[in-house]
Amino acid sequence: LPITMKLGHPRATEATVKYFLIQALAAALILFASTMNAWQTGLWDITNATQTTIITMAILMKLGTAPVHLWYPEVLQGTTLTTALLISTWQKLAPLSLLYMMHMNLPNNLLLLTGLLSALLGGWAGLNQTQTRKIMAHSSIAHMGWILIALSMTPELTTLTFLTYMIMTTAMFSSLNTSTTKTITDMGTAWSSSPMTMTLTLLTLTSLGGLPPLTGFMPKLLILNELTMKSLLPMAVTLALASLPSLFFYIRMAYTTTLTTPPTTTNIEHKWRFKSTTLPTHTATTATALLLMPLSPALHTTT
Repeated sequence: LPITMKLGHPRATEATVKYFLIQALAAALILFASTMNAWQTGLWDITNATQTTIITMAILMKLGTAPVHLWYPEVLQGTTLTTALLISTWQKLAPLSLLYMMHMNLPNNLLLLTGLLSALLGGWAGLNQTQTRKIMAHSSIAHMGWILIALSMTPELTTLTFLTYMIMTTAMFSSLNTSTTKTITDMGTAWSSSPMTMTLTLLTLTSLGGLPPLTGFMPKLLILNELTMKSLLPMAVTLALASLPSLFFYIRMAYTTTLTTPPTTTNIEHKWRFKSTTLPTHTATTATALLLMPLSPALHTTT
């Protein structure tokens, strides 16, 4: 909370209050369901369907997945890019760990439904966004949908999918932070200041969209394969089609970034450029976000 609030801007304060209220409500629901279960059964093992459903929805609220996701884009929009990266990656570890530990007792139908809903709404709601932080928020919602569907089948695949998501999201936020782009319009003018960064941004966006042969294709291929093996072909087809709206706004960002002629600014005429400050994680995460696809069999067997 102090990291989110450190800007002192009213939008940052508003985002901090929203984040605090949502997380406090979700934590209260988890404690309520746990206490109710212990009172009724005398055990701390949560096996009752009602309490399990309440805890699942509370954790989904913490993760910012559909249908309890509306706070998430607004909070990310009110923070800095670095704080948005922390909320999108690091802050999801604890709720996902809870889901991971409870996966044997979780309602599979609820996970499949919320996962599919998150993938659909994350793509649709991101289509009309122009702010990069809101686009990344809806991207995160869609990816959480894939992770929830993986969790309903194999927890090991969930770990691989989440690690891939963290790497790709860190690479993307590092690119945005390096070029200080907060809107799609900014991305169109950033080419003249750092062409190499924008080229890597293009590749990272296509990896986020799940295009082969990049890293982002690996978890989607494995999840669709698992769904097909479990005779959930309609779910697999719907999930694959749900990724198309997300792919559209990734390609729109990539098109604006590198495939159009940028507006003629004074920087283009210069024979020199200011040295941009690159985060230490940028090179490593970008390389990992692009080149892991050939290692997918080994990664799938070791996770």
